[in-house]
Amino acid sequence: MTDTTGRPAEAGADAQTHWKGLSKGAVGLMGGLVIGVSTIAPAYTLSGSLGPTASAVGEHLPAILLVGFVPMLLVAIGYRQLNKAMPDSGTTFTWVSRAFGPWVGWMGSWCLLAATILVLSNLAGIAVDFFYLAISQLSGQEWIAGLTRNVPVNIVTCLAFMAAAAWISYRGMEATKTFQYVLVSLQVVVLLWFSVAAFSQVAAGTAFDGGAVSLEWFNPFGVDSFSAFAAGVSLSVFVYWGWDVVVTMNEESRGTTTTPGRAAIATIFVVVTLYMLVSVATLSYSGVSTGELGLGNPDIQGNVFAALAGPVMGPFAVLMSLAVLSSSASSLQSTMISPARTMLAMGHYGALPSKYARVSPVHHTPGYATVVAVVIASVFYAVMRVVSENVLWDTITTLGMMVCFYYGVTALACVWYFRREATASLGNLVTKLVAPLLGGLLLLVFFFQTAWDSMDPAYGSGSHIGGVGLVFILAVAIFVLGIVAMVVQYLRDPAFFRRRFVTTEYPA
Repeated sequence: MTDTTGRPAEAGADAQTHWKGLSKGAVGLMGGLVIGVSTIAPAYTLSGSLGPTASAVGEHLPAILLVGFVPMLLVAIGYRQLNKAMPDSGTTFTWVSRAFGPWVGWMGSWCLLAATILVLSNLAGIAVDFFYLAISQLSGQEWIAGLTRNVPVNIVTCLAFMAAAAWISYRGMEATKTFQYVLVSLQVVVLLWFSVAAFSQVAAGTAFDGGAVSLEWFNPFGVDSFSAFAAGVSLSVFVYWGWDVVVTMNEESRGTTTTPGRAAIATIFVVVTLYMLVSVATLSYSGVSTGELGLGNPDIQGNVFAALAGPVMGPFAVLMSLAVLSSSASSLQSTMISPARTMLAMGHYGALPSKYARVSPVHHTPGYATVVAVVIASVFYAVMRVVSENVLWDTITTLGMMVCFYYGVTALACVWYFRREATASLGNLVTKLVAPLLGGLLLLVFFFQTAWDSMDPAYGSGSHIGGVGLVFILAVAIFVLGIVAMVVQYLRDPAFFRRRFVTTEYPA
């Protein structure tokens, strides 16, 4: 099998003319919505975030989820406007390069790649945990759940999950959509089932610490400290991150300039609705005490659903294990879409070697970039799982900063790109200036605040080197590695950095 490679036909060509060989019209609004929800992975995300968040903000759990929703929506509005003007699979890379120049664009895309590729290892690791837990529950053999702690077995199973996800991604959007429809449907149905069952027990008076729903739970101003609001923005990075994958599929979407933006915003609204329902149901059932099933109990905060599924769902608790497994597995596959298409665009424009621009002539997918993404993630997970799980989990924490950086810079690119037309109408002012400006600044403020906080040796896992937190050191290492890679690429092929392929033209 041979691959095809594309490069811009001439210097300064409009980004909209740069079709890269991807499958046109393969994804509609519903397909994009499903893939977006799968990337966010609500079942997996909620299981690990409800407890720690409730512990920090108490009964204002729904409010803090709403606080986290706001900057994501504001940034998504900016993404939608940029996609209308420049539908390009490179998204952050292409847009930031055109707004702020190739060097800033390259680093923005580096943060996107670091976040998406390395988080694949975390998703695969979670999938392994719930894979063996589900088998244990279905078979009644408790020892099977312990296989996840067997390092060789864990690594081999994890690599198998990654290989399967890469294979589905390589085969194209049709295979991806079919896989995602099944797994996303399963987790959404189970989460709705859990919520209804929890509310039913509250109504019957059999809940652990049942309480009536209060409007105060939804009041963001009821959160009595700035640190809690900061936690809300922090939470948004983890519980809403991933919606932008639908925009990276713009060249493969029906309605290239319109469908991806609509799907991104629809994804955020669907997810926040699901989060509100599940969080309120869980809060009503468990309360926030440190009791056995209370959300304040540190013993259950790492996996709330593992503790609550049995009491809430009874004999159907195994469905929750399957839902979290399907959530992490579907996200593993859909998350692979973004780095592959970003690297494809970077190869297309000369920011990476031309081999990254190879597209499979059979499946019309970025085959080479997909393989590179899964190989890097697989090697990283295998090495870190053997060396230190602390380093693995601290790296995942570090990636929150990477996400804030590339979301924030992309939102500001929208402001700068449309600066000449932002005041032409009230609609333009809101969507091209105010919304992306507020969203971008908020995330960049959080980026710098987290960088400062992460210097504390107690941050993350508590690991440190010379009294400096490991999370901060890893963040600096990722940025330095990106700068080195960028300089190497400049020395090998400086055309992109001399603005040969991506210009800074602005709308008239």
